[in-house]
Amino acid sequence: QVSFVESGGALVQPGGSLRLSCVASGIDFEHYHNGWYRQAPGKKRELVAVVTQFGNTDYSNAAKGRFTISRDNGKKTVYLQMNSLKPEEPAVYLCNARTHVKRMQHPEGLADWGEGIQVTVAP
Repeated sequence: QVSFVESGGALVQPGGSLRLSCVASGIDFEHYHNGWYRQAPGKKRELVAVVTQFGNTDYSNAAKGRFTISRDNGKKTVYLQMNSLKPEEPAVYLCNARTHVKRMQHPEGLADWGEGIQVTVAP
């Protein structure tokens, strides 16, 4: 059974940093591409960052220059380091993984979502 368990969410002040973690199970992790997503209240789920099985990374325009995605195949874990968080970025952050990287650009078509983790940015 495929599952993703996110952790590391918290309340931070604007400009602060957080490191999120996502542990995957039920997949051949090292051969999957991993992605972080977020969903704010009333908005669609959006792709934030992707790290391929080869270690290549890509980011949304909002995340470029501030967020860093990384992976540890031995721990079956993907991380998202978020710096300079903005007040408009509170959301539930979730992860997912697939063998086809293009599918990760369409979160509405993905399954096996975890509960996600809340990130709140406020003074």
